[in-house]
Amino acid sequence: MQLHCTRPNCPAPINNVPDSPSPLTQKYCSACRMELILRGRYLPVSVLGQGGFGTAFLAHDSDSPGKRPCVVKLFQPPVTLTAAQMTTAQRLFATEAEVLERLGRDHPQIPNLYAYFSLLITSPLTRKTEELFYLVQEFIDGEDLEKILNRDGKFSEAEVKNVLRAMLGVLDFVHSQGAIHRDVKPSNIMKRQDGRLFLLDFGAVKEVTAPTATSLQSGPTGIYTAEYAPPEQIMNSIVDATSDLYALAATCVVLLTNKGSHEMRDGASNTWKWQSYASVSPALAQVLNTMLAARPSDRYPSAKATLAALDSSSSQPVKSGTGTGTGTGTGTGTGTGTGTGTGTGTGTLPPLSLVQILSNAAFIGTEGGLLGIAVASLLGTTLVGGGVWLAMLAGLGFLQLRRTIEEWDFLFIAVPTLAAVIMFAPLNDWIGEGAVMIFVIAIMCGGAVVAI
Repeated sequence: MQLHCTRPNCPAPINNVPDSPSPLTQKYCSACRMELILRGRYLPVSVLGQGGFGTAFLAHDSDSPGKRPCVVKLFQPPVTLTAAQMTTAQRLFATEAEVLERLGRDHPQIPNLYAYFSLLITSPLTRKTEELFYLVQEFIDGEDLEKILNRDGKFSEAEVKNVLRAMLGVLDFVHSQGAIHRDVKPSNIMKRQDGRLFLLDFGAVKEVTAPTATSLQSGPTGIYTAEYAPPEQIMNSIVDATSDLYALAATCVVLLTNKGSHEMRDGASNTWKWQSYASVSPALAQVLNTMLAARPSDRYPSAKATLAALDSSSSQPVKSGTGTGTGTGTGTGTGTGTGTGTGTGTGTLPPLSLVQILSNAAFIGTEGGLLGIAVASLLGTTLVGGGVWLAMLAGLGFLQLRRTIEEWDFLFIAVPTLAAVIMFAPLNDWIGEGAVMIFVIAIMCGGAVVAI
């Protein structure tokens, strides 16, 4: 049989050894004399993957009747760690074992923990003794989503919704247990042969009650993946439940587009420009954009609230707002738009992101300035003129609240208004300074409302 040595930096880790009858007799690496059979029962056969803090091996448990496959994870931090960082890293590895034991036992989409132990080994060269830490967990026979994406390309909207629902359910359970994953990404979501999705790698898990500060958020010991981490985690090492929601949304966007986050994420403004790379429904886009809000307070407050918004958006195929709608040919649920079916209903819109709030403000200010010039030119600065102007602004604000006009609608309204005020003299008599002054006033009004 073939066994794989687990000693870090072993020069020839693959060993072909004769099969042993039960009970097993210990085997030793031919290159470094490391024990090959861990704890007298676990037989590592190959490397599954390697990260910054360890190596995962596929192994077999000789104590189980069918020698069930399992994953043996070796804690292997960078040699550049300080003593304090090493202590913290060891604590995190132990925390992963504790969390896996608690969460894996109670949730079917988190791998079970089988064992956690350490071994004292002696270097054949330096004769120094060191302690290696291992944990053994359930093996999920499948592929992670990163490998599937690389092989098959973009995920469909239906596939991403399935990922979103499955992981929101897992995260809701994780958060309810007082833990935060902190490293949700495609390679940490495993799709088993039967299609069930699992959340892996709790090595970065953070207990909510644990101290916030940690030295592991900078330098070579960063316990997160920057491509998916939210701004507060990257800049301040602060995380909460919404940080996992941000990382999950970033994961879904990458799956939908098959683009790296660096191609879609603007680090200066902490915004994502991804919709041009994917064809998705406005409802799903709204959910993902809310999850990707730069400020935690602008995101959904919990996985459960996110799942409710996703389910609500799935039942509302057309743009919706507050109020009710009835009748054949009117979209079921709330708001305006066309669709099929007959019925009544109510719905709740997701909160606006910071970017949406600012774009709304810029539009209402710019359009308000242009309408003010036109109304003052036609009706003068009278009570009647002021009343007409306020009524127009109120109408625009109402349409924005209903989400009847949003995003590109702003340009389609503001640009023709600007052209009309500039080109038709009766609409700009009040200014009398030409196109440049009209444009400047419009921009200043928009900037003022944004500032407010």
